[in-house]
Amino acid sequence: MSAATATDGTVDGVVLSVVGVSKRFGTLQVLNDITFTVARGETVCIVGPSGSGKSTLLRCINWLERPDSGRIFLEHEQIGITAGGLLMGDRELSLMRTRIGMVFQHFALWGHLTVLQNVIEAPLHVQGRPQAQVREEAELLLARVGMSDKIDAYPARLSGGQKQRVGIARALAMRPALLLFDEPTSALDPELVGEVLTVMRDLAHEGMTMVVVTHEMSFAREAAGHVIFMDRGSIVETGRPEEFFRSPSTDRARQFLLRYASSPGHGAANATASLGAEGPEQSS
Repeated sequence: MSAATATDGTVDGVVLSVVGVSKRFGTLQVLNDITFTVARGETVCIVGPSGSGKSTLLRCINWLERPDSGRIFLEHEQIGITAGGLLMGDRELSLMRTRIGMVFQHFALWGHLTVLQNVIEAPLHVQGRPQAQVREEAELLLARVGMSDKIDAYPARLSGGQKQRVGIARALAMRPALLLFDEPTSALDPELVGEVLTVMRDLAHEGMTMVVVTHEMSFAREAAGHVIFMDRGSIVETGRPEEFFRSPSTDRARQFLLRYASSPGHGAANATASLGAEGPEQSS
């Protein structure tokens, strides 16, 4: 990367910089010295077997989990640590998190609020933006994700795919610098996965900066600028999707892709067809 390095060790043009992040739960080392960057407008997909630390990494990025060591920067500003080197308080962390949208596996919508109210709640009450402006933007976002006709519906009346599309609109309503997706299709019926992936592909093509933990190999190949493969808490391999899926450089990544291809219902065959007769891997 030819961009200049800033005085804080991050790189100009980089939205997210993760430097040497480790995390342990008791005796279990969940993350081990994780380092990577995400450029503005880039989509990075994180893949790997279950239990490899992918979701914990996302939670460390926005300090829902406090890393044991390492540093995380959002647009050159360190998350969780003040300029004076002290731990951020809840209010400071909350302000930082308004710049990071997160879409969860299980939707996390407020059941007592309508679709529109779910989308406008945080911009109104956390960011304090004008109601007319927030409502107008929310209606445009709901149209963007194909949910205009459900604007007054409550979550209980929505399918899983519809709930997740509302979750994406809600995250976008905060005008985030970065969007995090934690396996956004894993809780959906197979026939509903496509409608969510379509919205995510559109966001990637429009230049939204995103980090996506996913088991959808075809999405990773089509939408990612870079793929990170994790196993046992470490980054094993990283590269462009055309390189990673065609010719992974490590035996562990090759094994993962082969297993994934042989598992029914994951649609990975097209994403890794160039592995040839051996096929591509699942892990759930």
